[in-house]
Formats: sequence, structure tokens, C-alpha cells
Amino acid sequence: MCEKKGKRTIWFRNLMILISMAVVGAGMLLFSAYRRSLREVTDADAYDKYYVMITNDRKSAFWQSVYHGAYERGLEENAYVDLLGENLSEDYSREDLMRIAISSGVDGIFVESDESEALTELIDDAEDKGIPVVTLYGDNTHSKRCSFVGVGSYNLGRKYGHQVLKIAEENGWTDREIQVAVLVNAYTMDAGQNIISSGIQDAIEQEKTGDADIVLSYITVDDTNAFSVEESIRDIFMEETLPDIIICLNELNTTCVYQAAVDYNRVGQIFIFGYYDSDTIIHAIDRDVVNATISIDTAQMGYYCVDALTEYYLFGNTSQYFTADIALIDKSNVAKYLKGGDGDEN
Repeated sequence: MCEKKGKRTIWFRNLMILISMAVVGAGMLLFSAYRRSLREVTDADAYDKYYVMITNDRKSAFWQSVYHGAYERGLEENAYVDLLGENLSEDYSREDLMRIAISSGVDGIFVESDESEALTELIDDAEDKGIPVVTLYGDNTHSKRCSFVGVGSYNLGRKYGHQVLKIAEENGWTDREIQVAVLVNAYTMDAGQNIISSGIQDAIEQEKTGDADIVLSYITVDDTNAFSVEESIRDIFMEETLPDIIICLNELNTTCVYQAAVDYNRVGQIFIFGYYDSDTIIHAIDRDVVNATISIDTAQMGYYCVDALTEYYLFGNTSQYFTADIALIDKSNVAKYLKGGDGDEN
């Protein structure tokens, strides 16, 4: 019986390997066809380098903005930057897209990363094959990546901490317990979440002046897909007691919290600190549903990706870290963003 079970296990494992190879093979064929059509339309052969960007959520405003920044900077450096997967018929995983890029022999990869072993192996494989990899937004510190482009997570956390103290002071919460919930993703293996949390905690502990008891807690969000994120956040709003303040660490969580506050008629009952400056979030600040958000210079992130590989090809190495600028948007300066202007950082 055990022998039969063992054979079935081996058979199933081999089948899964074959399916995975078939998926990647099909992706490579599609990608090759796409590159041929790209050459016909854009004369991509005229460019010195061909780079690809790989992210989990290609359609979000955040990643579209990062990509366009990289694309424009690439043109200046005579490099073509492609958002891999955007023009492929199948919805490939980030890992499969990495395999396709490596097998296709691109000149460089920008990948939204985390600390997972699977990505470590893929990044190392790319580097061993002579393809430099820049980790983007989230890092993979144990890999052979040549550079990391992201935000200063600790300073970002301190900005959130300052806002918590500001809300406490403005509302006269000097002698009561203040519940602050930070939304963290369950399946995102990114040390940046922990660093942001440390920044929040340190800012509160070091700069608190009153007697308020600020209790920081962490609510885990199922980030398997957009639907699971929405469900996790709706569960928070169905509880009898809401936190006084919710801090969101990405664009999707911010949008879902904003929508839940409206749907459950909780506007004004909870303070929301968001992440990123999409049109939806900016308008939510203007309507007093979201109190503040952190704006990331996404175009700058894109520029830095290309700059990292330009340095790498010119000098054989590049800076280990590139940090994009951040700014706070709240009611005091949101009008400038609504008009398309530049807001001042608080």
C-alpha cells in the first residue's frame, strides 16, 4: 500500500514539474513572438539594452507609474524597458515571468521582490547567467541582486508615527487609550513591513508628550488576491469596536479601507492613514474620509532602476541602495495634488 502511495506521489510530482515546464515553455514562445512584433513596431533592435520589469500587480496605478518612469528614463539611456506580462495572454506568476525573462536572455531585470527562497534562487540564477537584477520596492537581501530600489522604510514609519501623535493632540486624547491598528500582509515576505512598524513605534515612544496610552496592534490581511484583501478589511469593519486609527502600508489596502468606511457608514468614526497618491486616495482625502497618505515618487523609482543598470554596465558595479523621495499629503495640501501641482512635504 505504502509502495503504491509512494509511486503516486512521485508520479504527481513529476506531472507538476512537466506542467510547470510547459507553462514556462509556452510563455517563452509567446514572449518571443511578442518581442518579434515589438521590433517591427518600435524598431527595438535600435536600442542598446532590453530590460524587463516584473511585478505582482501590473495594473495598479502605483506600478504603472513606476514603469512609465523606468520606460522614459530608458529611452534617455537608449534602453527599452518592457513591463513583462502586460501583453501576454496568460496571467503568469512573478516567478514564472522571472523564468521566462532569464530563458529569453534579457539584458536586465527589475523585479518587485521579497525574501522568499524561490525569488532568491531565481535572482541568483539570473545573475549567474550574466543578467543583472535590481530588486524593486521589496528587497531580497540574501540574493546576488546588484541593487535595491525602494523607500526609506524607517523614515516612512516615523511619518506615520508623527501623524498618530498629531491626531491624538488635535482631538484632545491626552488621558485615554488610543487603539492604532497597522495592516500587514500575511503572505508578503518583506522585512520592510517590520522596519516601518519599528519607525512608527519609535516615533510614538520618543515624541509622545501627553499621558495618552497609545496601543499599537497589527491586523493581518490575507493578500492572496484583491478579493481576499477586501474580505479581510471588511471583517475589521464588521467588528463592534473599531480601532481609533488604521494605518495602511500599500495602495490596495488603503483603497479597500476607504471603501469599507463609506459602505459601513463609519466615516468620521475612524482615522485612516493611507499609502500612495492615486486619484481615488487623493479624492478620499479631499472628502475627509482618508486623513493623510504618503506619496511615493514612483517616477523616481523607475528612473533609479535604469540608472542602477546603466552604472552596472558602465563600471561593473552599482550603488547597493537607491531610495525614492516620500511626502505627506493631507487636507492642508491636497488641493495642490488635485490640481496636478506638487505638494509640499510636511
